[in-house]
Amino acid sequence: MLVDLAGGWNPMWGRLAWSQIPYDNPILAPLFVAVVVGAILVLSLITYYGKWTYLWKEWLTTVDHKKLGVMYILIGLVMLFRGFIDGLMIRTQQAWAVGAHSSGVFGATHGYLTPFHFGQIYSAHGVIMILLAATPLLVGFMNIIVPIQIGARDMAYPYLNALGLWFTAAAGALIMISLFVGDFAHNGWFGYAPIFELQYSPGVGVDYWIWTMELVALGTTLGGINILATIIKMRAPGMTWGRLPIFVWATLSANVIALTSFPALQVALALIAADRYLGAHFFTAGLGGNLMLYTNLFWIWGHPEVYFVILPAFGMMSEIFPTFSEKPLFGYITMVLASMAIAGVSWLVWLHHFFTMGAGPYVNSAFSVATMLVGIPTGVKVFNWAFTMYRGRLTFNTAMLWAIGALFLLLIGGLTGMMLAVPAINYMVHNSVFVVAHFHTMLLVIVYAIFASVIYWFPKVFGFKLDEFWAKTMFWLFSAGTVLVFVPMYMLGFMGMTRRLDYVFNTVWHPYLLVMEFGIAVYMLSVLAFVALLYVSIRDHAKNQVGADAWGTSRSLEWLTHSPVPFYNFAVLPHISARDEVAWRRDNGIDHVQPDHYEDIHMPNNTGVAIILGGLTFVLGFALVWRIWWLCALSLLAIVALVIYRSFKGDPGYIITAAEVEKMEKEALRREAQISK
Repeated sequence: MLVDLAGGWNPMWGRLAWSQIPYDNPILAPLFVAVVVGAILVLSLITYYGKWTYLWKEWLTTVDHKKLGVMYILIGLVMLFRGFIDGLMIRTQQAWAVGAHSSGVFGATHGYLTPFHFGQIYSAHGVIMILLAATPLLVGFMNIIVPIQIGARDMAYPYLNALGLWFTAAAGALIMISLFVGDFAHNGWFGYAPIFELQYSPGVGVDYWIWTMELVALGTTLGGINILATIIKMRAPGMTWGRLPIFVWATLSANVIALTSFPALQVALALIAADRYLGAHFFTAGLGGNLMLYTNLFWIWGHPEVYFVILPAFGMMSEIFPTFSEKPLFGYITMVLASMAIAGVSWLVWLHHFFTMGAGPYVNSAFSVATMLVGIPTGVKVFNWAFTMYRGRLTFNTAMLWAIGALFLLLIGGLTGMMLAVPAINYMVHNSVFVVAHFHTMLLVIVYAIFASVIYWFPKVFGFKLDEFWAKTMFWLFSAGTVLVFVPMYMLGFMGMTRRLDYVFNTVWHPYLLVMEFGIAVYMLSVLAFVALLYVSIRDHAKNQVGADAWGTSRSLEWLTHSPVPFYNFAVLPHISARDEVAWRRDNGIDHVQPDHYEDIHMPNNTGVAIILGGLTFVLGFALVWRIWWLCALSLLAIVALVIYRSFKGDPGYIITAAEVEKMEKEALRREAQISK
């Protein structure tokens, strides 16, 4: 052992012992059984239908950016559901544990969660929703859409793309296993110095938190490098900077943030690990460290991260509004400038997260002004979207409804953000649920944009539309749940309710908490509607098939290729003649013109190295959590050896001959002709 540890440790299993598995917990034990039974059922079905070879060749070893994007989105949806269940548990505890006479079960004095368990759920909820739900969902859409919007065949580094996915999956597996082996951190999703130090948190929860976030940060940094290289170097002929779709510009600005901010998070987490594993004292005030050093390092990443996830959502909205308004996007140049301005200002606002920590009036004023500056480019976007819809031929399908909902939430979240940018107001509502309601409103902008994009781009990826009835049912249920949960939360914030309460002492707040609990129940109904949406859409996919342009009013380049998109994206790389290429071709009657000849296409090979590295990284993270040093050394040695092996082997790729391309294109055109009939 490198530092003294409370509790047992042995050279074989480190800190791991049977006592760390909560087999007697009345909540976790049945959940563990359900997870095991579900996993066995899934594995049995795959075996029964003989799909292991298909999964390995077509999905688990793929480097196709579209399939990797779909898997990113699946990870994000699973973790979104897990984070939602955590939120349900938090609100149920607060609605139950009100007043001194509220009853308790499962060992809790009030409600059904002990304070320690409540703290873990609160911490896991934040980590999951920010880093393992929103981030993979958005990165998934970037992966799928950006290459075909710029006329590329794949990402610049397909293998690196797969590696980023499996690092993210390893992080998700690590936080999921913390449910059943050991505990998770109870120090909040962002961490508090010195609470995360070993003497205050001697368990493994903080270690799970450290290595989960490190893995996500590593995967996202690799993805940022890849996406920036793809946009800069892989654009089709004629795709100048002035013709890039707005979603590509939003992705570019977001990944500039990712590439420059996530390393700051990795450094902060590495310093915490040095404190806990090596006995350093970067964040222990009594031994030469500085508590505020961590807070600054974290929020130097944490607030740019907010814009990293909101900018792609803005890009999604900027694609959907013109399509269903049948007009070009209003103010293209100003939208581009606004995206880059938001990315720039994102680095100047981190200190507004701790206005109350005594920085002084001049520092607070500077960061207050910087925070308000973000409202200018954001306001430009809002007005441009409004002018895009003004006097347009609006189609209120479900994708448009989600996008309009995101716009309304942006107005609410933006205005409350301007309130919090004023230090005097911030002093009054700091650490209250008003702040929680504000940033949830902003995150819901992202959720609404994501579901709008699921509806909008689903036919491009899978070749058929989602069922409109169930999609609208889900939208209205989700929107009702949003109102019922967060309007009372804003009111409770003004009434003085602080965040992270596992016991609510003021009984006056109880009716509002019950309304929020009812809103959570409505959210649950929207989840069921989403399941029904997928089931009905897949069942009826034959009658909902679409051609290349699923909506008939699309404008950007991804709608030029077939639906679903072939693995090579474009049979012949297109020459771009206009900003809205598909709309320009449709207006000039050349949208169905086919190339007169085809050429050979070079494509990368699939590889199993990425998923194996992801698995080894998970093992390394687990071994570091439990301080199983021999397993750490073995897994690290295997990772290094595999990376060296891959670097020597390389990937020469393979060739699709012109004859094969022509054959596949004719088949796709025949299918589209049948659909049009």
